[in-house]
Amino acid sequence: MKAFVAFTKKELTSHARTMKIMIFGILFLLIAVLNVATAKFTPALMEMMSDMMAESGMTVTVGEPTALDSWTQFFKNIPVGIIVFVVLESGIFTGEYRSGTLVLSLTKGLDRKTVVASKTVVMTLLWTASYWLCFGATYAGNMLFWDNSLAKELGFAAFCTWLFGIFLISVTVLASTVFSSNIGVLLTAGGTVMVFYLAGMIPKIGRFFPTYLADGTSLVYGLSAPDDYLAAAVITAAASVVCLAASFPLFDKKQL
Repeated sequence: MKAFVAFTKKELTSHARTMKIMIFGILFLLIAVLNVATAKFTPALMEMMSDMMAESGMTVTVGEPTALDSWTQFFKNIPVGIIVFVVLESGIFTGEYRSGTLVLSLTKGLDRKTVVASKTVVMTLLWTASYWLCFGATYAGNMLFWDNSLAKELGFAAFCTWLFGIFLISVTVLASTVFSSNIGVLLTAGGTVMVFYLAGMIPKIGRFFPTYLADGTSLVYGLSAPDDYLAAAVITAAASVVCLAASFPLFDKKQL
């Protein structure tokens, strides 16, 4: 346990020194600001455009913005944060492969299982803190202008997207125990999402895939119910556990 705590502290310190923690904080706060600002000012811009289009005989009706518009932006913009997070964290293993620092730690008696567990926990902590920071900032910004209660099943919708991020972390960890380059890790993570996205287009089975959890907009508008997402949530959680469980023996056998 002491080795796990010490290695986790080392990982967090490394993230702080490389400015990743600050980058995640700024990025996800900017996404939150963008969510609220886009919902607040888009109608005004559309109204300005409608005046110009009226001269051409076209009529544009502009409605008043609500919290639903901001939450729609949240679920549209958060994938950007997920992509940046995965890209920056894709080197959490491979960076140490190249530098040789991991070999040094292992030769001093550090257990390989501790390495996998610690890096997984650090990535999970960073993703959780960044994601809920964005959610909280968006919620607070919406409170200044609108009524958040208009968004139905908001908490569950946010949880589903967070769980999708956890799934991507598990895939990233698994790929990192197989490949020794960032490209291999990124191609695996991106390819996995693409496969599930395309498979999700098949009628009747799309709601069972992890990518289905990213559709939080349908929940907040009341177009879907939480029960519709339970199968995907259970499968995603199980797939995450399987990926992480497979990472331990694969890393044990990996030549460094």
